[in-house]
Amino acid sequence: MRPIWSGAVSFGMVTIPVKLYPATEDRRPRFRQLRRDDHSPIRYRKVAEADGAEVTATDIVRGYEVDKGRYVVFTDEELAVGADVAPKMVEVMQFAEGGEIDPVYYRSSYYLAPETSGLKAYRLMLRTLADKEKVAIAKVALRERVHLAVVRPRDGMLLLETMHWPDEIRTAEFPELASDETELRPEETAMAEMLIDNLTAEFDPAQWSDNRRLAIESLARQKVEGKEIVAPDSPQPTKVVDLMEALAASVEATKARKAQRKAG
Repeated sequence: MRPIWSGAVSFGMVTIPVKLYPATEDRRPRFRQLRRDDHSPIRYRKVAEADGAEVTATDIVRGYEVDKGRYVVFTDEELAVGADVAPKMVEVMQFAEGGEIDPVYYRSSYYLAPETSGLKAYRLMLRTLADKEKVAIAKVALRERVHLAVVRPRDGMLLLETMHWPDEIRTAEFPELASDETELRPEETAMAEMLIDNLTAEFDPAQWSDNRRLAIESLARQKVEGKEIVAPDSPQPTKVVDLMEALAASVEATKARKAQRKAG
């Protein structure tokens, strides 16, 4: 695995040289757009809106739209002025309980691996965060943006998770919920709790897989081999039934699964 960034973690007067590695990968099936008659791949070119002429990378500058159709142009040096954190630096601002952070804030995950010269300080931070059950709230300049981030221990190393800024989180305003006066009967609540209990189990990542991706990969191999692909029948939407009936049927259907977990 190749690092995408080299820098340092800074808290107080301590600086820890680190490298940044993506902690996840996108494995969704990737499709190319092709011309129908000969399956020639479709390419995209950057063109100017004014005349449709193709533009090379050296002729492209970055503009910020201040009014409709009116732009100001920035250089890399000018944009660096607005950053309130040093380049290549994970600057720890405070420590907090991880449970205080709503998961809606999290954006992307990265492994922070230590350089040899910072191994002792790295292990000290890792152990202290784990012992205190804390996370570090930090700012980091990454990919031309300043991110709010969390640094926390995971599997014997530090994980950095970039976050949305608070003003990027949309307020949940839905009139249908604000005016909802639905009354829930005690028996409905009890049945819903039974359903949740029957489906409750310890999360095991090994039990989960992207079946659609696996199916597409299998279908692609079958197509290469010249096999005919038969599309399955699409399931019809379930008709709306009485809520209690639906809950009772769901509880009954999940009893076997609960018993199987206990037996295992």
